[in-house]
Amino acid sequence: MAAKLDTEARSGVPIVIRNVSKVFGEDGDKPFRALKRVDVEIPAGQFISVVGASGCGKSTLMLMVAGLLARTTGEIMVDGKTVTRPITDVGIAFQDHLLLDFRTAFENVMLHADIRRIDREALARRAKDLFAQLRLTHAMDKYPRQLSGGMRQRVSLIRTLVHEPSVILMDEPFGALDALTRLQVRMDLEALWLRKRPTVVFITHSVEEAVGLSDRILVMSPSPGEVIDDIKVELQRPRPIVLGDAPEFAGYVDRIHRQFERMGVLHGQPLAQPAAA
Repeated sequence: MAAKLDTEARSGVPIVIRNVSKVFGEDGDKPFRALKRVDVEIPAGQFISVVGASGCGKSTLMLMVAGLLARTTGEIMVDGKTVTRPITDVGIAFQDHLLLDFRTAFENVMLHADIRRIDREALARRAKDLFAQLRLTHAMDKYPRQLSGGMRQRVSLIRTLVHEPSVILMDEPFGALDALTRLQVRMDLEALWLRKRPTVVFITHSVEEAVGLSDRILVMSPSPGEVIDDIKVELQRPRPIVLGDAPEFAGYVDRIHRQFERMGVLHGQPLAQPAAA
């Protein structure tokens, strides 16, 4: 029997990360410590971003929250339950849209009906509503090869959200997009999130993007990663198209950049000395 799609108003669930670390290759000669010690509590419905240098363990942390990667120490709880296997009430999006080339945009979204055994008619109504909201109704019957990069990523976003997950995990989902398309997809994501406020963990290298989307930003140290700053972002929602219009915006960006500078992730270049006459 097909599961009923939840159409009632709902929000996210809390995520608790306690003393979590990750070491790869523990049984080998050269183990690699990806995460040192992470303690984070994410209230239900909060949008949280994780920023840090490449290789600091951002994606590793996300995969452990999803139950797709075992932790070395500590505990992760989602909705009060310890994560011991892949969680199901989740939507996951990556930088690669991962759409199936042989299915139309609409059929890609409707994969949930087969995988999760959700009522197809109810899911189709929800999918069509999301396509309309993202101005993609005309693209429903097109194949991924017929869509632009931004359109493919918006279809991926619809597929992530269509089954109304309580938790959304996103790993650089806008990384392959041009600046203007990233701006539009950022606004689309915020608008969709505001409707029911699932709990979101958003991995990004873009400080400006993190400030533009988040309630909180976790700043990670270089490997082995740990949280060295936890920043509450108090900007009015919905956020302005031009983030610089909010006077507090520059302060948040500057704080994060200074953290990266202190850690040596960012550093200025010495001025070249003039050649001797």
